[in-house]
Amino acid sequence: MAGKFVVSKRGNGEFQFVLKAGNGQVILTSEGYSAKASCSNGVESVRKNSQDDKRFERKTAGNGKLFFNLTASNGQVIGSSQMYADEGGRDGGIASVKDNAPGATVDDQSA
Repeated sequence: MAGKFVVSKRGNGEFQFVLKAGNGQVILTSEGYSAKASCSNGVESVRKNSQDDKRFERKTAGNGKLFFNLTASNGQVIGSSQMYADEGGRDGGIASVKDNAPGATVDDQSA
């Protein structure tokens, strides 16, 4: 089963997307966008930038857990991962974004 972007509207009126792997697990979460068109542009930016390993920032949170950010060419964060216990999990998450993002469908649930 292929991955999908799920677009939703937050309680504060902002739009956001998550990228889900084929198994339904969330692998990337976006920031909030004030306009739906900006959110759609974010989805396209993930598709494009997910194929460049240099766009993935591998990070460690204050609690020692690992995560990654996917950035655009201008350095802006497009999406962030969940927290992982080890590097293997984080690297697996990055690989899943690379595999799922390019062909992922969009499920707009923001209406």
